[in-house]
Amino acid sequence: MPYSSQHKSAFWKTCREDDTFLAADLYSPQHMLQSGNKIATAGSCFAQNIGRYIRQSDLEFVDVEPAPLGLPDDVAKDHGFGLYSARYGNIYTARQLRQLLQDAVTGTVHEAAIWKKDGRYYDGLRPSVEPAGYANKRELRAHRRDHLVRVLSIFEQADMFIFTLGLTETWQDTETGIVFPSVPGVVAGTFDADRHSLVNLRFKDVFEDMSVAIELMREISPDIQILLTVSPVPLTATATDQHVLAATTYSKSVLRTVAEELSIEHDFVDYFPSYEMITAAPFVGTAYAPNLRSVRADAVARVMSVFFGAYPDIAAPDMDAPAPIARPDMNQMDDQDALHCDELMLEIFAKE
Repeated sequence: MPYSSQHKSAFWKTCREDDTFLAADLYSPQHMLQSGNKIATAGSCFAQNIGRYIRQSDLEFVDVEPAPLGLPDDVAKDHGFGLYSARYGNIYTARQLRQLLQDAVTGTVHEAAIWKKDGRYYDGLRPSVEPAGYANKRELRAHRRDHLVRVLSIFEQADMFIFTLGLTETWQDTETGIVFPSVPGVVAGTFDADRHSLVNLRFKDVFEDMSVAIELMREISPDIQILLTVSPVPLTATATDQHVLAATTYSKSVLRTVAEELSIEHDFVDYFPSYEMITAAPFVGTAYAPNLRSVRADAVARVMSVFFGAYPDIAAPDMDAPAPIARPDMNQMDDQDALHCDELMLEIFAKE
C-alpha cells in the first residue's frame, strides 16, 4: 500500500514526537563532499553564515579577494572582504547573479552603475564594498575589471557553488536593463523616477535568470556542483503595494519553488532546506530574535549541523549542540546584527 514503506520522517506525527522534528533527515544530497573540496558562496546576507562555518571545517573556502594582511577584521568586513568568495557584496536576486556572471565573462563595466556622492564615485553594483568610494571613474573602472576577473576565477577552482536566493524585488535602470542590489540614492547615487523602476520578479523570470546563470557556471566549470538555499530573513521593506508580510511570503514562495524546480531538472543542483529549518512551524519559535527578523545564532548552528551531518566524510566545525526546538528563550539576542546587509538601510524610511 502507498505510504506503508515510507520512512518515519514522511509523517508529521512521528516528526512531531522527536524534539528535533527529525531535522537530520531533511537533507539528503545527491553528491557527497569530501575533505578538502573547494566551496564558494554568494547570495543574500544569510549566506554569510554558511561561509563562516565552512571556513571552520575541513572544506576549503574559496576566497579570490582576500583582505590585505594586517587589516583589522571589522574594517575588512566593512569593505566586503571575507563575507563571500569575492567582494561582490550581497547578491539578493537571481537577476543580479546572472548579470554578474555575464559581466565577468564579457568584462563589461556599466556606465549606468557608476554613482556619485559628495565628489566620490561608487560602484552601483556593489555600493557598500568601498564605503568612501573612489577618487575618479578611472579608478572605479580598474577596480571593477579586476573584480570581474577574480569572480571568473571562482568557477575555475570551486567544486561547489552555494547560492542563497534572497529577494524577488529589485531596482532596474530602464535604459540599460541592469539591476542594482539597493535602490539608487540610499548608499550613493541619485534616484531618478524616470529612469529607475521597481521590478518584482515572477517565477518565470527567476527560473530563467537562474537557468542562464547555471549554464554560464557549467560552461566555465563543467563539473561544478551547485547548492541552492533560500534566505529565511523577511523583507526589511517592500516597494510594492502589498503588506510586507504578504510581500515576503510571495518572494520566498517564488524562490523556494524555483530552487526545487532546478534541483529536479539538474542532477548537479541540490536544494538545502535552511529556509524550512528557520521559518517552518516546528522551528520558528526558537529561530528568530525578538525583532522577528534576525536569525538567532543557535538556530544557525542547528541549520549548519544538519548540513555537515549529511556529509559523513567531512570533519564538521566545533559548534554547540543544536538547541531542541521546544524551549525558546525570546530574551536571548543573537549575533546576526554582525551580518552586512544593504537592505537594512531601508529601515530609515520607515514612518514613525
